[in-house]
Amino acid sequence: MKISVETTLEYDLEVPGPAVLSVETAGAFGQTILDAHIDLGDLESFARVPGDEGIGERIVIRPREHLSCKYRATVLIERPRPDFSSLQATPFEQLPGDALRYTLPSRYCPSERFGNFVHKCFGNLSGGARVAAMRDWVEENLDYTSGVSGPETTAVDTFLERRGVCRDYAHLLISLCRAANIPARMASVYAPDVDPPDFHAVAEIFLDGAWHLIDATGMAYADNMAIIAVGRDATDVAFLSSVQMATLVSQSISVRRAD
Repeated sequence: MKISVETTLEYDLEVPGPAVLSVETAGAFGQTILDAHIDLGDLESFARVPGDEGIGERIVIRPREHLSCKYRATVLIERPRPDFSSLQATPFEQLPGDALRYTLPSRYCPSERFGNFVHKCFGNLSGGARVAAMRDWVEENLDYTSGVSGPETTAVDTFLERRGVCRDYAHLLISLCRAANIPARMASVYAPDVDPPDFHAVAEIFLDGAWHLIDATGMAYADNMAIIAVGRDATDVAFLSSVQMATLVSQSISVRRAD
């Protein structure tokens, strides 16, 4: 599948200062960037740094007055949609280092709080079948509701409230997987069927010796997602981070099929 991405960001900064952007599609397994262009307006400085696990890049900028970003790209996605029921868990003692650290709790994914729940509800399953059952539970038991979560909302809050947006769904699924000693991390992606259109957050699970994308909201699938960045949770994949207050002026994301 080929998808076309257009992203526009406009933010006013309380005072001049540095900002970090993570908005470009990554050169990653299963996807090829056919063309891309980014316009960041008038800058005092510009630098690129590698993203986590070497996937994608972060752009470190210092805007002169306000932050402006216009990005467009065409991406060919050729990764298959995984059949989780056929994927086996990699034995814990055989996990590689880049997967092992994603079994640990993180800021938004306090997975140590979910061990008993995972054992009681999904203990009869293993590997990909367990991941698929946990994904289905999250989608079936949460209501997709905008505005009910914020920067302090963790997977525990989402579990108790039973509602949230894509990042909350992803945090909860990641926490459940880690509680089962299955490595799980967050991926920010572009996908054409996300409603409303936005930067989308999904989980990526390590099974059978490889990473596999999975969306707990049910709006996107591995064969139509373009990865932007990966990390422990939303802290690592934020599309914008700044040391000063940034006030939204306008923001738009358009993702469509280009075949």
